Amino acid sequence: MTMNYLSTRNKDLRLSAPQAIAKGLAPDGGLLTPAVLPRLPSSAVETMREMSYQQRVVYIMNSFLEGFAASELNSYASEAYGGGKFSHEDVAPVRKLDESTYCLELWHGPTCAFKDMALQILPHLLTASLDKNDEKKTVCILVATSGDTGKAALEGFRNVENTKILVFYPKDGVSEIQELQMVTQEGGNVGVSSVVGNFDDAQTGVKKLFADEKLAAELRERGYFLSSANSINWGRVLPQIVYYASAYCDLLKEGAIAKGQQVNVCVPTGNFGNILAAYYAKAMGIPIGRLICASNQNNVLTDFIHTGSYDRNRTFYNTLSPSMDILVSSNLERMVFELSGRDDRLVREYMSQLAQYGSYRVDSSIRTKLKKEFSAGCCSDEQTKAMIAKMWGECGYLIDPHTAVAFHVLDEYRVQTGDDTPTVVVSTASPFKFCDSVLDALGIKEHKGGLDILDQLAEVTGEPVPMPLARLKNRRRRFEGVVKKDAMKDCVLDFLK
Repeated sequence: MTMNYLSTRNKDLRLSAPQAIAKGLAPDGGLLTPAVLPRLPSSAVETMREMSYQQRVVYIMNSFLEGFAASELNSYASEAYGGGKFSHEDVAPVRKLDESTYCLELWHGPTCAFKDMALQILPHLLTASLDKNDEKKTVCILVATSGDTGKAALEGFRNVENTKILVFYPKDGVSEIQELQMVTQEGGNVGVSSVVGNFDDAQTGVKKLFADEKLAAELRERGYFLSSANSINWGRVLPQIVYYASAYCDLLKEGAIAKGQQVNVCVPTGNFGNILAAYYAKAMGIPIGRLICASNQNNVLTDFIHTGSYDRNRTFYNTLSPSMDILVSSNLERMVFELSGRDDRLVREYMSQLAQYGSYRVDSSIRTKLKKEFSAGCCSDEQTKAMIAKMWGECGYLIDPHTAVAFHVLDEYRVQTGDDTPTVVVSTASPFKFCDSVLDALGIKEHKGGLDILDQLAEVTGEPVPMPLARLKNRRRRFEGVVKKDAMKDCVLDFLK
């Protein structure tokens, strides 16, 4: 079977895997998606159970990446997840909290956030794709970030040959540590700018740049073309499928579950890419039950799952979990595409309504399928802090605000449903990326200034400061740029002089 990629807005489009990864976004603005979701053989979980994480990466990704040899994928997986880049030998370890609750820790990588799981391997996939496409121009990666993607992408693409990367983040919309990670980034091919506004302003601005034909023509003359490292790129979503399969295999290996036994997953999500990867893992045959979507006060996804109505016309909140401060969840388009029976006409209609009116409502059949797969809840800042304190006080387990949102929503789900199915909570970032919020939650109101707050949290909890964050103390700020959202095009042109 040939594995091609089509657009969620045009099923007649056919691209190879290298073309899909290089382009990032379909020409019509749709999201590139596998023409067929491969099913894993019935023996897959048993086969993967004794594998290393790197081997599981190759096993899962191989069927999606026609044109890539297994030897290539082995090399990429070893380089991305080996060599001491991750502070835990299991790469994405599963931690047991009680008999039915487990935490999948995705923050042991070089930027202490789950985005490393995809963005350590994406540069290998992208540069290989450019070579396979015989592309002579330099690719410029444009990234809009709500906090973690930016640093992970910058680190992943730092000094990668034939690439440049420019990251936009919302001014005053990320934590101090997140901002420092980005503006001190080393590398000769990187650029960073804040955007006046929120993440949706930055994300919408980047999407407009991709749709700007005049900009594309001018960049072609300069020897560049644009691509994306946001989760709109299939090369970002695919590696995320792996850690759900890996978590299940680890639970089976440890004897926490029986073969074939279902587990639920609870995922804090803003752009919907992380929980979408869990859906794909389930569709491929990993025994996953409920997909529990956890939102903060920007609860557009919670409302959508409960009602089938998506409406971004609402108040935007800056919360303690800034990576989820999103009202336009781009990857939801892929989910609607699947639940509609891959009806590209219907998806085009919904996305047109979203662009024109800021809202759309899916039909009854999609709503029925949505409720069959997903549960959802949301969490206030006060509830977030209470959960951080609870997890530390009762379990001795330190979590960041995003992970706290997920634990709160899981607690509510269990009270409402009585469902005691073993559940994997996805932990997306190190608590040390959000020292202010975590210290507040632990009752410490006086905080040390600057990066000394890292040591303060370590002293209070006895937990060590992750090395990538400790190293920030010796870094100088390289990027101070601020642009308005309608000036992002000029910023790109200046960057690619």
